[in-house]
Amino acid sequence: MKNPELSPDCVLEPLPDYREYPQAEMVERARAFHAELLRRRTVRDFDTRLVPREVIEACLLAAGTAPSGANQQPWFFSVITDPEHKRRVREAAEVEERSFYESRAPQEWLDALAPLGTDWNKPFLEEAPVLIAIFAQKYGVHPDGQRFSHYYVPESVGIASGLLITALHHSGLATLTHTPNPMSFLNKLCGRPTSEKPVILLVVGYPKQGCQVPVHGGIKKPLSAIAQWIGPEHG
Repeated sequence: MKNPELSPDCVLEPLPDYREYPQAEMVERARAFHAELLRRRTVRDFDTRLVPREVIEACLLAAGTAPSGANQQPWFFSVITDPEHKRRVREAAEVEERSFYESRAPQEWLDALAPLGTDWNKPFLEEAPVLIAIFAQKYGVHPDGQRFSHYYVPESVGIASGLLITALHHSGLATLTHTPNPMSFLNKLCGRPTSEKPVILLVVGYPKQGCQVPVHGGIKKPLSAIAQWIGPEHG
């Protein structure tokens, strides 16, 4: 259906599949979701067990539902499961990580990382069964080869990445957001054009038996430190 007050290119349809819940159920669902996400922790020790491809594909489709500037969906996900490719990713990443930890990182940054126990050595890049390189597309290309701009690219890709991490957690998998700097080596290893910027190398799999995680990573700010309420409360 077209609205005469809107652009002729804008076609409207009834809002599909929206569900409204009684307020008590809304509260219960919101609190249950929060409780589920509280169980999510960043993992650095991964089991080598394979992950069903169908799980990864469904989670990628969930990430693809994210809102984006002008609905241009400026993201691309390269899924790496081949052992040789993972080895090459690890080698390239560790070159950048060693440089970061040994010479480029300011002491303040190193002090902030100390409670997490990280260093340049990244064995999980080979041990985990799945690596997902997340790329931000600076522009799109029409079928005739003409470029067109993408809008709000960092924001859009960030939202999609958050949905992907959440979907993987909901599926029973653990993740690690790895961000070696620079990450341009991923363009070559994944066969992606230089117009796409790699932003996250997401490590995915099952946590290794007996896996331990830093206590510091589970300490989250209280609501009073991350939000404020402006105006009267409703409910």
